[in-house]
Amino acid sequence: MRKLKNTLFYLIITGGFTYLMYWIVEQGKLLEVGRKIVSPSSTDSEWIQFLSSLFHNLKHPLALLLIQIITIVIVARVFGWIFRKIGQPSVIGEIIAGIVLGPSLFGLYFPDLKEVLFPVESLGNLQVLSQVGLILFMFVIGMELDLKVLKNKANDAVVISHASIVIPFALGIGLSYFIYHQFAPSGIEFLSFSLFMGIAMSITAFPVLARIVQERGMHKTRLGTIVITCAAADDITAWCLLAAVIAIVKAGSFVSSLYVIGLAILYVLMMLFVVKPFLKRVGELYAKKDNIKKSVVAIFLLTLMVSAYLTEIIGIHALFGAFMAGAIMPDIAKFRSIIIEKVEDVAVILLLPLFFVFTGLRTEIGLINEPYLWKVTGCIIAVAVVGKFFGSALAAKFVGQSWRESLTIGALMNTRGLMELVVLNIGYELGVLSPQIFTMMVIMALVTTFMTGPALDIINFIFKTKDVIIPGEITKNSKFKILISFGNNEKGKSLLRLANSLVKAQPESSNVTAMHLTVSDEMHAYNIEDYEKETFEPIVKESKKLNQEITTIFKATGDIETDIADVAFEGKYDLVLVGLGKSIFEGTILGKVLGFTSRMINPDRLLDKFKGKEGLFENSPFDDRTRLIISKTKTPLGILIDKDLQKVDKVFLGMYGVGDVFLIDYAQRLMQNNNSEVTILVDTDYTKNNFLIQNSLEALEQKHGEKFDVFEPKQINKPFLAQQDLVIFSLETWKKLVDDQVSWLQDIPSVLIIKP
Repeated sequence: MRKLKNTLFYLIITGGFTYLMYWIVEQGKLLEVGRKIVSPSSTDSEWIQFLSSLFHNLKHPLALLLIQIITIVIVARVFGWIFRKIGQPSVIGEIIAGIVLGPSLFGLYFPDLKEVLFPVESLGNLQVLSQVGLILFMFVIGMELDLKVLKNKANDAVVISHASIVIPFALGIGLSYFIYHQFAPSGIEFLSFSLFMGIAMSITAFPVLARIVQERGMHKTRLGTIVITCAAADDITAWCLLAAVIAIVKAGSFVSSLYVIGLAILYVLMMLFVVKPFLKRVGELYAKKDNIKKSVVAIFLLTLMVSAYLTEIIGIHALFGAFMAGAIMPDIAKFRSIIIEKVEDVAVILLLPLFFVFTGLRTEIGLINEPYLWKVTGCIIAVAVVGKFFGSALAAKFVGQSWRESLTIGALMNTRGLMELVVLNIGYELGVLSPQIFTMMVIMALVTTFMTGPALDIINFIFKTKDVIIPGEITKNSKFKILISFGNNEKGKSLLRLANSLVKAQPESSNVTAMHLTVSDEMHAYNIEDYEKETFEPIVKESKKLNQEITTIFKATGDIETDIADVAFEGKYDLVLVGLGKSIFEGTILGKVLGFTSRMINPDRLLDKFKGKEGLFENSPFDDRTRLIISKTKTPLGILIDKDLQKVDKVFLGMYGVGDVFLIDYAQRLMQNNNSEVTILVDTDYTKNNFLIQNSLEALEQKHGEKFDVFEPKQINKPFLAQQDLVIFSLETWKKLVDDQVSWLQDIPSVLIIKP
């Protein structure tokens, strides 16, 4: 009745007022009498008029900007994924995506389409947005710096860092002496040109370096700490130098620039001694709160914008102000994390790719169209590598590092990445760098960033070291070693309870390792220790409750599935346990069992198609990540489908073939270590009169007869399943049961699926 009333009310209101509007419009036409009304006239048909209007809308600045952003983000993400898959920082792919969309490729082969998508008159909007993205990104970079490490490791780090700046800076100035006449823009003084060549040679990409250190598991090592400290000192020094160089270039002479540098010093003092204490007080007031009020966020973003504005007005570029604003943010890890989360996604995913493409539109590889010009490009790359790589390495060796550590520091400090592009674009906008030299320097930035990973691999190969770091406690000759890899704390605790039930009675001859891997893009150098402590705290508490000693591994990575497989193999584990979410049990009976998790098409899935792996997992009852772990892991693997596993007192184990006989070892281990009651389902259609299975069951019954029982499929019912804590199947059996749509699967508790 209520529904009918609502419908009638809706029809009366909408119909009545629609008629009222129509009547008013008709009456209004009478008011036109005596007025000269000019109506647009056209001889075109309605369809032609519609198309004309549509094409007019497509050329509107807002519509054009939106389609540019859509194209840029998609292409940047695809290229970033490709380069991440070949072991390179995604930033290289994003930079190359910008070059591809520019005149070097897209404009070369599709000039008309490029002109439609990126007309010259639209580039102003793109530049402004890209600069906003850079300001936000530099704010994040400033917040990522942990200034405390400079106090703890200042001596060696500052020596290495400043040597890694002054040596390439001097070499860059020396190189500019030989190429000034041919490549410097007309009207540009040698001082300005040489200073920009020097600063471009001496920059290091702190964000890329920090990601590489995390992904290679170096962040906890002494070497990793030194490298991060060097990069932090390098970043601060280089940006201060850049500000001074910009001041000199804009002022025209060193003496004139002293006024600008004086104002810049006053600005820095104001930020350190006035703004920073104020922000620290605000941060302390809101540090313990999970969410920060919008008014507080507004204060910090306003500080960012005012700081960027002041440095732009002073004459040392808005990016320095953004970097400075980030560096003076309250030194509270949780607080910084919240601010970064609010800023980083928009800056990195949406706006920063615009900067890469805008750089790509300025980069014309076609300008380097002679062998001589490629030789000059090669010389620029050689000078950059000698100055930064070997300069850093020699300085590190001088302060007492080994050759391996020195060369590693040199390889990492040679990473230029995005920071180099920022410097080059500033030089280009100031007219100091010509299009030709700009293109050469962009190529140098790509090459020096690309070579970091291979250089580290070569160094590790020469000195016979591996990047997979296994804690020393694990390498002892334990009889049974379990690795649990967890994504969130609740799954981690369930996996720990399961691992504990397998080794509880044999602590002296077993080892349990808890590992948490996180995507490196989500980690920041300043809070990695706090994040690790927070992540493992619930797991450590649970281990104390269970009286189970554990070893922990924490690592930021770009490829979680591969790292799980590598750590398992290098650590020689007997069993790896991973978790699968509860979501697979939600919804209808087997529709959700077959679907389990979203199976949206993604690049990894398409790659498996080309490799031929996809056929192995068609209709796979696993999410993509678990499916990849299964395909890559050579160690025995257990996949826990968790329904709040609290204990493992009653276990149901299903055997459907001779290949499942290995499960009896796990049944025996549970009975021996956890005193579990185990019921084994034996499908006689597959196992009847099989000597191996019969012999194994008899041996189990003789040893644990009071805790052991055998069922046949017809004996399974809902009340029996409800009493079980855990059900165990082999991987092949589980897939077969799902494919056969066995009805009682909907009633089972937590499931452990084991791949031998």
